[in-house]
Amino acid sequence: MSVPPPAIRVLVCEDQALVRAGFVTILSAQPDMEVVGEAVDGREAIRIAQELKPDVVVMDIRMPLLDGIEATRRLAGPDSASPARILVVTTFNVDEYVYEALRAGASGFLLKDAPPPELINAVRVVARGESLLAPAVTRTLIGRFAERVRPSTAPASPERERLKVLTPREHEVLLLISQGLSNAEIATELVISHETVKTYVSRILTKLDLRDRVQAVVLAYRAGLAGDCDRA
Repeated sequence: MSVPPPAIRVLVCEDQALVRAGFVTILSAQPDMEVVGEAVDGREAIRIAQELKPDVVVMDIRMPLLDGIEATRRLAGPDSASPARILVVTTFNVDEYVYEALRAGASGFLLKDAPPPELINAVRVVARGESLLAPAVTRTLIGRFAERVRPSTAPASPERERLKVLTPREHEVLLLISQGLSNAEIATELVISHETVKTYVSRILTKLDLRDRVQAVVLAYRAGLAGDCDRA
C-alpha cells in the first residue's frame, strides 16, 4: 500500500479578515493541503514564513506595515538563501504593482475573483515548483503595463544579449510565452506536440538561468519582445 504524499503546507497572508477566512476555509477543506499559519501584514508574513517554512505562501499585495511586494522580495528574491514559493493573489483593477510583484520573485499570480478551483489548482502548481501565470492574466499585464515593462528597444541591451543563446525555435517559443499563450496554445500555433513545447520551455529556462515561466515573461518584456511582436 502506497503512502500518500505529505500535505501541502500553506501560509495565508491577507489583511482583510473575510478574504483571509475564505482562503483558509477553501484550502483547509482540501485533503492534500494544510493551512499552517495566517498573517495580516508583510512583516508578520516574513516572520511566520521564516519560522514555519511553508510549501506555498499565498500573498496579498496591499497590506499594512510592509506590503506584499517587499515581503515577496525578502522571501523569494535573489538575496534569499532559501527562496519561498509565493502565489500572489490580488485585484488588477485596484492594484498597480503586479509587475513589481512578479519581479520580486513570485512564482504565480491569481486574481482575487478567480473561482475556488483555480485557487486550489494554483497552490498545487506552485507547490510542485512550477509557475502559474494564466494566459488571461498575462494578456492583462501586457495591456496595462506594456510601456513600463518594456524599458528599451535598444538592440544591444543586456536582456537582448542574454537571448542570443536561444535557437530560433526557442526564441519563437519565448515570444509566444510572452504573448500569454499556454503550452497547449503554443503547441497548436507551432503545430508541435504538447510534450515538445514543455521541452522547449525547460531548455529556455535552463539556458537563461531562469527559475520559472514568470521570470521568462518578465525577461522577454524587458528585452522588448512585445515590440518585436508589434512590428511583426
